[in-house]
Amino acid sequence: MNINRSDFPLLVSLDILLEERNVTKAAKRLNVSQPALSTQLSKLRDIFDDRLLVPSDNGRGMVPTERGLEIQERLRVSLDGLKDALQHQNYFDPKTSKRKFVIAANDSVFTILGLTVMAEVLNQNNYNLQMSVIPPYEQYLNERMAQGEIDLYIGDMNKMPESLKMRYLMKDRFLMAQRKEHPRGISKPSLADYCKLSHVVVSQKADFVTSIDHILASLTCQRNVVVSVSSYNQVALVLSNSDCVTTLPSQLLNRYESSLDLIDVPFEIPAFELAMAWHPRVHEDASNVWLRKQFIKAIS
Repeated sequence: MNINRSDFPLLVSLDILLEERNVTKAAKRLNVSQPALSTQLSKLRDIFDDRLLVPSDNGRGMVPTERGLEIQERLRVSLDGLKDALQHQNYFDPKTSKRKFVIAANDSVFTILGLTVMAEVLNQNNYNLQMSVIPPYEQYLNERMAQGEIDLYIGDMNKMPESLKMRYLMKDRFLMAQRKEHPRGISKPSLADYCKLSHVVVSQKADFVTSIDHILASLTCQRNVVVSVSSYNQVALVLSNSDCVTTLPSQLLNRYESSLDLIDVPFEIPAFELAMAWHPRVHEDASNVWLRKQFIKAIS
């Protein structure tokens, strides 16, 4: 059997013919002339190498051949599936969808925005609507988003891949944090005192140098970094059990203000600008649009 893309409309005609089993009635439903439909049936017979429908013994209408009956059920299922895909290609209902969202973001971003979005996903009371947050391994980010493995990336606006579409979300400033009742008190430290303190940083590679250390180096200063952890939310545990301090975005630290004191730093740190990015292929995808709207709502 050889069927071309241009022959696909013939399958719709065949579906109606097999249902009506009458050329006149089928032609009326398809809004074509009877001779035109008869021509289509002739072509379908050539394609399938079978008569498909033959005149009935009583002279009323037609009856399908064995091949026609075999095709009818499969054709109906296939056309229904295609119709469903076309009707729902740009529609998303979070209360009924069987959608799994995969978001690439570190735990700082998840704490600042992701928790609010996760709550909205849970509020849909739909066990089939799922949300997964994974580390943003930037080396393979483009490829994984192009392949549909990652729906959304949330991170530093200045580090967004140019191949992705992007939307600015929010700006945040940096603060120093320490445990409640820290022996140094709660006053703002001088630059010299800040550098003498024991600092905690976050690194996935066990580094002890961050962008803040580069800023200090430009001021001919160096701080005392003694602990490096892989997760931002581990920092609060370290601070609560030591006299260490840290310097992180205020929106993250605010989540722990009941156990931490937040203090201004004694030097200028550029604001942290957060953005979200997605692959151009899902720019108009209804489910991705809905997800992006949840992050926009989370900052309002």
